[in-house]
Amino acid sequence: MMTAREFRKIFAETRRRSEEICAHLQTEDFGVQPVEHVSPPKWHLGHTSWFFEELVLKKCPGYTVFDPRFGFIFNSYYESVGERVPRRERGNLSRPTVARVLAYRAAVTEATLGLLEDWSGLSPAQKSILEVGVHHEQQHQELLWTDIKYILGHNPLVPYYTESLGENPAPPSQGPKWVEVPAGIYEIGHADPERFCYDNERARHRVFLEDFTISTQLVQNQDYLAFIQDGGYADSLLWHAEGWQWRTQNEIDAPLYWQQIDGQWFQYTLGGLQKLQLDAPLSHISFYEAAAFARWKGMRLPTEFEWEAAQAKLDWGARWEWTESAYTPYPGFQKAPGALGEYNAKFMVNQKVLRGASVATPATHQRPTYRNYFHPPMRWQFTGIRLAN
Repeated sequence: MMTAREFRKIFAETRRRSEEICAHLQTEDFGVQPVEHVSPPKWHLGHTSWFFEELVLKKCPGYTVFDPRFGFIFNSYYESVGERVPRRERGNLSRPTVARVLAYRAAVTEATLGLLEDWSGLSPAQKSILEVGVHHEQQHQELLWTDIKYILGHNPLVPYYTESLGENPAPPSQGPKWVEVPAGIYEIGHADPERFCYDNERARHRVFLEDFTISTQLVQNQDYLAFIQDGGYADSLLWHAEGWQWRTQNEIDAPLYWQQIDGQWFQYTLGGLQKLQLDAPLSHISFYEAAAFARWKGMRLPTEFEWEAAQAKLDWGARWEWTESAYTPYPGFQKAPGALGEYNAKFMVNQKVLRGASVATPATHQRPTYRNYFHPPMRWQFTGIRLAN
């Protein structure tokens, strides 16, 4: 557990960083919700304040709730906490105003910093929830980046936002190599008791893996372009049945944000619409597309256990990487008590695990045991492909 000074510093920096990500938005941008899984930036700013108010501050003697209605507005999916606005209706919240939400944030930040003055007087449970709250907000910072990109990327004006994210990092100095991993027993999961992790990263356990090979590099745009040009989206034999249905019903024929204009491919980035950078790592694809591409290459996606066993030899961190693994609990998994137990455990069905990190991921979330997870059709995150065999 961190010291009082360390925690105050990271808490203040986290609160400030969320607002910095939104600094280039216009007032009209804050309330837009183009699809259900993309939340308005204003809602993210309110929800990450609600977390501290609801789970920490409300339980402190003498604390006055900022606005009793905000619990209903900014609860996300915590059934045990109370009723909430349905996710699909977050874009209808023209009120509270952006100014009111920012005032809420300031009040919660001030109250929490005041609480931290008596660090030694806080219980271990309070300290634990505060730490989870910081990491929770950092997760929402990544969602802010990707939700803002979706909002602006579906605006007909394809507006410029910022270059600061560095969406397309420089290509590696060396081309992909294939790492051979011998068959054997490998330990998987978080082990360091001094470092934070989520409950779904435990318990550390052993798995047996057959020998396999895995690419050191991610698939690039030019690799996927070859798949498109070879008719990959039209070949039903490459696709899972559910993936083929998704592709045909939604008329999918390219990754999210790719556009073909006068015979040339472009990609929307937060820096505006740009010519497709061929040697940049592929991004914004679904599990269905990743699996079809791997099959087209005569290869496959790695399992999450293979990925973790090999990660020290891989170049990772630019894109979240789809794996073949279903999101299920580890042997010995114990969900967190109370409302925090809803954080991961209840989503362990019908989802695929992604490993690594992306350009939008805060540094504190870039660890080899981190288990991200999404439904197979989702592709608004910075998701990419690593091949295995």
